[in-house]
Amino acid sequence: MRLKRTAAAATATALALLLPTTNAHAAAVACGGSVSTGGIAAHGCISAEKGKEGRVYTRDIKAHVVLTNTSRHAAYVDYEAFFRVVSGGHWVKIGNGRTLVPRRTTTGPTEIGSTTRVCFVVNAKVEIRVHVKPARGAWSNWTGAATSQCQT
Repeated sequence: MRLKRTAAAATATALALLLPTTNAHAAAVACGGSVSTGGIAAHGCISAEKGKEGRVYTRDIKAHVVLTNTSRHAAYVDYEAFFRVVSGGHWVKIGNGRTLVPRRTTTGPTEIGSTTRVCFVVNAKVEIRVHVKPARGAWSNWTGAATSQCQT
């Protein structure tokens, strides 16, 4: 139980330290809940950066992952991200990857993939979901994050 509390505290501290250090011109990264599998904990994160092409307003929506390795050994971790518009949308894969997470450390937020959406419906809610798999392990459950696509 103590290791679980320590890992949770370390993850929260790492997120607080990592998020402000992202590119100052990039959109803010918002992270959702946590899932874990095989000593790897993951937070799915989302950002939505404003854009404009001619008269058309857009959002560049990016999926990110923050990974925490609580084990005594470094681990390769595979991850995948999916995206959808909440009102009637279907899940679409927007990216995947693999990284080495050193022992007892937190890495990220790491961008997994992105999609650019036209702002037809103001404040349409969009969400991402992420799952992870350590080497020789099983896929985790899903962790997600959401934002309003075209908020002002």
